Parts: sequence; structure tokens; C-alpha cells
Amino acid sequence: MEEEILNQRKQMLTALMKDPQYRPMKIKELAILLGIPKEKREELKTVLDILVAEGKIGLSSRGKYTKPGQEVINGRFVSNVRGFGFVESDELNQDLFIPAGETKNAMPGDLVQAAVLRPASGQRRAEGRIVKILEHAVSQIVGTYQKSRHYGFVIPDNQKFSSDLFIPEGKSMNAENGQKVVAQILSYGEEGKNPEGEIKEILGSITDPGTDILSIAKAYDIPMDFPPEVLEQLEDIPEEVEPRDLQGRKDLRHLQTVTIDGEDAKDLDDAVTLEEKDGHYFLGVHIADVSHYVKEGTPLDREALKRGTSVYLVDRVIPMLPPRLSNGICSLNEGVDRLVLSCIMELDEKGAMLGHEIAEAVIRSDRRMTYTAVKKILEEEDPEVCREYEALTPLFLRMGRLSSLIRERRRKRGSIDFDFPESKILLNEKGFPTQIKPYERNSATKLIEDFMLSANETIAEDYYWQQQPFLYRVHEKPDEDRIQSFATFINNFGLSLHISGQGIHPKKLQALLDRVENTPEEPLISRLMLRSMKQARYDVEGNGHFGLAAEYYCHFTSPIRRYPDLQIHRIIKENLHGELNEARQAHYRKILPGVALQSSSTERRAEEAERDVEKYKKTQYMTRHLGEELEGVISGVTGYGFYVELPNTVEGMVHVNSLEDDYYQFREESYSLTGEMSGREFKLGQRVRIVVEQADPVLRTIDFRLANSRI
Repeated sequence: MEEEILNQRKQMLTALMKDPQYRPMKIKELAILLGIPKEKREELKTVLDILVAEGKIGLSSRGKYTKPGQEVINGRFVSNVRGFGFVESDELNQDLFIPAGETKNAMPGDLVQAAVLRPASGQRRAEGRIVKILEHAVSQIVGTYQKSRHYGFVIPDNQKFSSDLFIPEGKSMNAENGQKVVAQILSYGEEGKNPEGEIKEILGSITDPGTDILSIAKAYDIPMDFPPEVLEQLEDIPEEVEPRDLQGRKDLRHLQTVTIDGEDAKDLDDAVTLEEKDGHYFLGVHIADVSHYVKEGTPLDREALKRGTSVYLVDRVIPMLPPRLSNGICSLNEGVDRLVLSCIMELDEKGAMLGHEIAEAVIRSDRRMTYTAVKKILEEEDPEVCREYEALTPLFLRMGRLSSLIRERRRKRGSIDFDFPESKILLNEKGFPTQIKPYERNSATKLIEDFMLSANETIAEDYYWQQQPFLYRVHEKPDEDRIQSFATFINNFGLSLHISGQGIHPKKLQALLDRVENTPEEPLISRLMLRSMKQARYDVEGNGHFGLAAEYYCHFTSPIRRYPDLQIHRIIKENLHGELNEARQAHYRKILPGVALQSSSTERRAEEAERDVEKYKKTQYMTRHLGEELEGVISGVTGYGFYVELPNTVEGMVHVNSLEDDYYQFREESYSLTGEMSGREFKLGQRVRIVVEQADPVLRTIDFRLANSRI
């Protein structure tokens, strides 16, 4: 082909693709559009190949030629069970839609490079394709083994994985058909080809008690067993406090001391004392001195940092520290000496902080109290419980008074109190859920919360002004666009939210929650408000906590189950001993950013796993209630149906296509579904009777249909 003709054709093709109306096409479509006969298509392909090589046009994985100069972004891939997905990226104002077939076999969480094929316009979302996978997020898959004669497949539990994992002969560990397994990915597969792997662990049959929860924990890559070097180190740790450990410590064993926890708790890492002198309160928050036993850089410490946090999965705890520590020498058990790091705060008669002392101490808990028992004393004045704890009842009443003062002061400064009901799920010996009920906060849980928050704020403020290297818990102001969208949304309910040029103050958000309290729209507005905020995280900069309206905040009170608490205990103890010299400060400035990132990451992982197990067990529970007619409250309304929450906190969807008596339209201004002919309306807070239609534990979905009668 002559150079002049080649250049003419190149110019013609690039001009065509620059046209705003152009959409990616295959060579056959281009040939038809340009009127090029079959026998000349090879010449067309030659010109197109040259343009692709020169970077003047693009070529999609599906063989479509794309516009030159398309925007390329990096982000995380979020997949959907139906094959398509989205790329979440800070480089775009919204997620980039990736159609099925344009994902390049990307897996959930992969860091990808994507081309924007079509920018967002009006109501139309931006669309693109995956160009390159930069980093795989997943190295192993948990699923069910499907055995064939000479090979097999692992069908992923996570339905968002678009492909089964091929297991070649000799790589199956002799797994049986239907067993739950963990498989290592060896090859991520090319377009149209399954990824390949080998089985590394057989978890057991799905019918075995506990295998389901174990599978979910493995899917989130949560470490289960402690390595040999950690168990070996445990042998050197005493089971009782030794006399030499008491030297230089403040002896607080004479004070009335209690722990207050849930009935099932075994890792008791906080105890409280409270004295009243001359109208002032002296509140002691005493935290297990875990750092006395878990030294920096040891196998125990490395494993604790790797885990980051304990994970609570309905019927089990996957601990950050081995049970011998978390339930033993570090647990503030009743009637035994225990080493603690204490924050002793002086407050006036109005609950205002006057001063504090931080000290290494020794305590002896008088009673291991439960939230239930303390609640009966504070709220019900239960005669039997008050008699049983007669010697401690004045202490609890004193604590109740101080708790109310602290809470009211925090509320006045604008602390936001999201009071979402939590769920308590009870399982039988086979691991099947037999009961689900709301787990509500009461005066006892709030009391401990108030005291722990006070200690966390006090410690954070102290070390902020000392300008020592430290690890803070930060919660930044909401993104302006997101809070503005939330403010616009609540206009539908006749509510408003004034946002100044400096953003929003938490006090205004708490005032809004007060206004919608006990209204039908309260649950929805609370959830959407929470979603409009940023996630709290760990950081070396003390930038305050927006949700608590606190200038200074850290996590100090749970070193048994959270690594950041353990980390700052070390800093505090070194400072108390005068050992926080320049070299040690430089050391902490070097390692703390990494500790913050790791701790934030493992916290997210734990939260996701806990939510996933809860959803799974709720769905599993509802499989035994198919066909039952139940009463619930509409908790959310969308264009495709409405959610109904049952009294036991289980939530399911009534799909709009199941409402066969009329054609229902979503009305955004009233957040309701309204029948076109009948005018029948479904709106937030409305009580309805439903029938349980379907429950799918694999997909974590529960479907209801409306019962014939309506309340």
C-alpha cells in the first residue's frame, strides 16, 4: 500500500473515531459502515493495526476499535453476580460501569486499569472496559469441590467470582465431591479460560457443624491457627502475676473494682472504679497491661499485628491473641491480681474533666458483673439482684449518675448517637440458628461506653499536646458532595440541613436525628446519614473524631482484641519510664504509619466477615420459615420494591413485580410506591403482613411477598 494512500486512510479512520457519535465497532461493522467489500477487509485491518500500534486508536478485548485518547483510570474492581462490574476510582466522580465481557477476568478487589469508553452524561452513567489487571487482590478461593474423573472444579462461595477454579489431576488433595475447600490460585486464566489452582486445605462437609462459618472466615483470609513459634513463646509467659511484676506499680487492690461485660465474654480487658470525694468524682478506667507480656518484635507481637483485631463470628471468636493470654493472665478475672495501665480521671459535680493521672497499676476485681445484672440494678431496682450485689449497689448507682452527666455533656457538644439495633443469633449443637433477637443497648452498656470514651479522649489529648509519636482514631468531616446529596434527599420528608461554607457540624446532624426519632423515616435517615460520612480509621495525625465531636480521640481500652490499643500502651509505658528518647521516637515515627494502615485494613476485613456471617445465618434461619405469615415494618422503599424488617431484625425484600393487583410507581418526594389505579400506597414505617417466599443463604437474599391481609 502506497504511503500516501495509507496516510489518507489513517486520517479518515481517526476522524471517524473522533466523531462524538462514534461507538466502538468490530472490523466487520466498520467495513459495512464504510462500504468496504469482503476482499478489501484485510487492507482495512492492516491500517487499523498500524493505528493501534501507534496508539492513535484502541482495541478492546472483544475486538472492537475504540476512540483515540480515551481516558484511562486506575481503581478497584467490584464485581456483580450477573457478570458485569464497576471500577471504584478517586479519578472519577462516580463508579465506572464495566459490561459483562469487558472485565478481562478481573476478580473482586483487583486493582485494574480501565478505559472510559463513554463518559457520564445526564442520567447515563460512565461506561468502560478493563484494559489491564495491575494487581490481583485474591490469591485463594473458598468453595465447594466438584469432582470429575481426572480433574475437578472449585465453585466459589462468593458468587461475585465469575469463573469456577479448574483443579488439574493431582492437585485436589483427594477432596471428595461436595466438600468445602480452600484453593490456591496458580493461574488467573486468559479471556474465556478458567483460572487454575490447587487445593491447599479441606474444611469438611457443608453439613458438618461450623463448616459454614469456617468457610466464610477462610474466604476473608482471616488467620485461624497460631504458628508454632507463637505457641512456643506462650510457654515462657506465667499464668499468675509474679511478685517482681508489682514493683513500681500503683497498688489499687483496696478499691471496689468491677468488670462489666456480656454473659459470654471471656476476654475481660477493662475494669472500672469510682470514688466520690468532696463532690468530685474519681473515675478509674483500668486496662489489661497486655504489653507487659507481648513485647515488640516477638512472634506474639508479629502475629497480633498480622491479625490486627479479634473477629466475632456469631458462635466463636477468632482472637488476636492466643486464649491462654486473652482469657488467662491478661483477662481481668474476678478475685485475682492483674497488671493494668490505668487512667484515673477527676471530674466535677457536672461531669467536667478537671485532671487525670496515667499509671501502671495492679488491681483485683471484686466481681465479674454482666450488663444484664447492672441494668436490673440501675433501671429496675430489682430487689433480688440488689440483695445479691448489696455491697456494690451504691457503686453502681454512683456510676449511673456520672455516666448520665458524661453522656449529656457529650451530647451537648454535638456527638452523634446512631442507635441501630444489633442482632443476637443463637445456634443449636448442629450450628443451625434457632433464635434471632435484637440486642439492645441499655444503661449498663452505655455506662461502660461513656467511661471508655472518656479514657480514650483523655489519653489522646494528653499525648497530642506532648507531641509524642502516637496512633489516633480519626473520623474526618463528611465529603461536601455526599453530605449535600443527603441534605437534598431529606427535603423529600420536609426536613432541611443547612450546610455552611465550612461544612457541617455534627451537632446539626444529631439535631436532625432527634427530630426524626420514633418516626417512620428514622431508620432510613439514620442509615443514609451514616453512609454519607467517611469511615473512621487509624492515623498518626490527631485530626479529631467528627462523629463523637471530639478534638482528640484514640483507642486505648481494648489491647486484648485491637492492635492499635496495644501499640499505644507501649508508647505510654516507655514515656512513663522516661525511655521515650529521640531514637525511640524516631523508631515509632517510622513504624506507626504502617501500623495504622494495617490496623485499618484488618478492621475492615473483620467487619465485612462479621456482617457476612450474620447475613448468612439470618438467611439460613429463614429457610425454616418459608410460607409463614409474619408481621413487619417497611424499612426501605426503592423503584424495584420495598424492604420489610421483622421484629427479630431480619430484613427481606418484597419485589414490585410480586404486587400483581396494580402497577406501582416509585414516588421520590414521598419515598413510597403507589398503585396507578388503586392509589394503594406502601411507605416507610408502614406495618404490613408478609409471607416468607424464598431464602438463599448462598446469595444472602430473603424474598417476601405481601400477604392478602394488610395491617
